Amino acid sequence: MRVVVADGDHDLRAASSNSADMARRIPNARLKIYPNSGHRGVFQHREFVPEVLAFLDG
Repeated sequence: MRVVVADGDHDLRAASSNSADMARRIPNARLKIYPNSGHRGVFQHREFVPEVLAFLDG
């Protein structure tokens, strides 16, 4: 199973420390914390879609 856990570093709903903990608990999970981003940080960063597509292709 391949997993990417993505979060923003200023997420007020779910602290990025929780995302890091989740990634640690899932074998071989990849953690991506987007800087200066909130709960929907993945929508604020244009590199998110290309990064996920590359991950899925990998």
